[in-house]
Amino acid sequence: MSAAGSSPFHESAAAQVAGAVHYIDDLPELRGTLHAAPILSGHAHGKLLGVDCAAALAMPGVVDVVLAQDIPGDPMLAAFAGDEPVFALDTVQFVGQVVGLVLATTVMQARRAARKVQLQIEPLPAVLSVHDALRAQSFVLPPVQVRRGDADAALAAAQHTLRGRLEVGGQEHFYLEGQIAYALPQEQNQWVIYSSTQHPGEVQHWVSHALGIDNHAVRVECRRMGGGFGGKETQAGHLAVWAAVAAAKIRRPVKLRLDRDDDFMVTGKRHPFAYDYRAGFDDTGRLTALKLQMAVNCGFSADLSGPVADRAIFHTDNAYFLQDVDIVSYRCKTNTQSHTAFRGFGGPQGVVLIEALMGEIARRLALDPLDVRLRNLYSDEPIAGTALKRDTTHYQMKVEDNILLPLLSKLEQSSQYRRRVEAISAWNAGSPVLKRGIAITPVKFGISFTATLFNQAGALVHVYTDGSVQVNHGGTEMGQGLHTKIAQIVADELGVPFERVLCTASDTSKVPNASATAASAGTDLNGRAAQFAARNIRDNLAAFVAGLDGCGAGAVRFASGAVTSPTSTRAFDDVVKLAYANRIQLWSDGFYRTPKIHYDKATLSGRPFYYFAYGAACSEVLIDTLTGENKVLKVDILHDVGRSINPAIDLGQIEGGFVQGMGWLTTEQLVWNAQGKLTTHAPSTYKIPTAADVPEHFKIELWPEPNREDNVFGSKAVGEPPFMLGISVFEALRDAVAQARGADAAAQLEAPATPENVLRALQG
Repeated sequence: MSAAGSSPFHESAAAQVAGAVHYIDDLPELRGTLHAAPILSGHAHGKLLGVDCAAALAMPGVVDVVLAQDIPGDPMLAAFAGDEPVFALDTVQFVGQVVGLVLATTVMQARRAARKVQLQIEPLPAVLSVHDALRAQSFVLPPVQVRRGDADAALAAAQHTLRGRLEVGGQEHFYLEGQIAYALPQEQNQWVIYSSTQHPGEVQHWVSHALGIDNHAVRVECRRMGGGFGGKETQAGHLAVWAAVAAAKIRRPVKLRLDRDDDFMVTGKRHPFAYDYRAGFDDTGRLTALKLQMAVNCGFSADLSGPVADRAIFHTDNAYFLQDVDIVSYRCKTNTQSHTAFRGFGGPQGVVLIEALMGEIARRLALDPLDVRLRNLYSDEPIAGTALKRDTTHYQMKVEDNILLPLLSKLEQSSQYRRRVEAISAWNAGSPVLKRGIAITPVKFGISFTATLFNQAGALVHVYTDGSVQVNHGGTEMGQGLHTKIAQIVADELGVPFERVLCTASDTSKVPNASATAASAGTDLNGRAAQFAARNIRDNLAAFVAGLDGCGAGAVRFASGAVTSPTSTRAFDDVVKLAYANRIQLWSDGFYRTPKIHYDKATLSGRPFYYFAYGAACSEVLIDTLTGENKVLKVDILHDVGRSINPAIDLGQIEGGFVQGMGWLTTEQLVWNAQGKLTTHAPSTYKIPTAADVPEHFKIELWPEPNREDNVFGSKAVGEPPFMLGISVFEALRDAVAQARGADAAAQLEAPATPENVLRALQG
């Protein structure tokens, strides 16, 4: 039986249930280990005039304080924009910026002492919103504009136009395992860094840069993370650098683990967006023009804001053809945390805008929103007056694997959408306080890093003389099942049981220069690299067996733990022993680079994505018009994962992604006060969805078609695309608000749709 395509348990599941797996804080601490705690700025912006550490140094257990002057190498982080200091230098730029560390013999001693450090700060004016940033022309990167056709002329000629604004908030990653790093000095100025990171290679680069040493002197290891969601793509590197700089000063191991409050205050979030748009459309609801301004709240430094904002531009179309379009994106610098990657990486911020627009067009014309969405889908239909078709994105990529219409049609039928629309309308007519809404929204999500150079991966596969197999690859395990899927792929390639394959910790000394585990490409890249490595070993063994049996290597088969030729069947373990005795190589590397992709960053045009993943969700909601409270009643999902490597894992990713997307748009509200302090910095004030928020009717089906591109096992990425299915909840809430306000009413609902925002929308 094939391992891929089945659903073996997650490779660590049994150990996790038993509490036997190790996260970084579970690792035994070496003798002499010190614990660090951050010294945080209490001002959003100001001149740093001095740091008084006397009170902290006098406290029990405190050993030292580490500040910017203690950095052996470059005081600026090795981020691509070079705009973020390791520790605050002459200014502080947000409430929560790390000025230095206190080192002590216990965690609590360090944390108590860090709060005793006195910072002398002369306040400076702070920019705290994108609107202030636009007025002040405060940007972390230059604006970007993408055009096709003539949006102004198309707007002037449109049968109907509408103008609107929308604001969508950020989102805290709220990984279960907080940010943590453990830095261990080795002999001859070499280092081992245990980091909870999605990007060990970048941590290696950042640490070596800050210490002023070569990359090869730093080894970074991560066996697993307790969640990442993008929050540990770059920002895990900060903790590793801070811990390493402290360890370099004191010449002792240093562990730094942020508590939840500090994690909220220090680290970046999903980028909040503000939109201003004008749209033109015809009597049938077809979009004929779009002029859009995106103002992206990037925080105080660039981090990953450039590519996040770019992907938002790429996904402004979502499932729909944009003929005459003009999008300008402003990357606003504000005095807040530096916002960063989050599941979807800007894609959700593009999709939510176009879906809101589709809903508004439908309400303006008194049409069903699904009909408007179907009218605007990518298709092979010719563009009037031209030889072109409605199958090319606004960034010049042809949509070649389009399954949007059949997928949406199937979900429309299976969810009984039309019948439910009528039933909801009738129910609302007789219910003065409680109102229902419903929406079907699709997703078309591009898979690949938009920066082409990151679309590469390496892996090592070792077969030991007892027939057991070890795999190491450049990806990281954050609970998403990457190691499990790769073990399945390697098991099939060698024809051995899944249980005989072990994936080991991600390690920069084994696979160098690995890309981040991000962009939903972890399995696509690392799975293919591991498959190629295993295939090299299989080919070596096949040639050896062919020589023994006098047949061609192509006639040798590997399956069910056996190696079969036309004249013999041998156990895989026996073949391995024979091969070793005959000096046949039993290990190999594998390398993969994604084909077909290319992308011109200057024009934001080309083919940045290898393929698209598709899906759709139908959500039904209930709102209380007196309190603004709301509840999700039913969810039906049809999602495209290609040929699933592990259906159970994929279903879990779809469920989790949907609920996390729903949380972003309903309950998860980040609030900064007038002084720039994040006031929602704990579970008491920041509300992620719970099991009680998941409706009883939560039905998921997988689209039954392999990937049309040559991807590993015919699969498709599943990490990020389901997140955007949660937008169906937001659109259903907008539908309920509009129905409560009266026929054809607009729904000026901001995200997240908290009870307060729902009440504001109901009041107009």
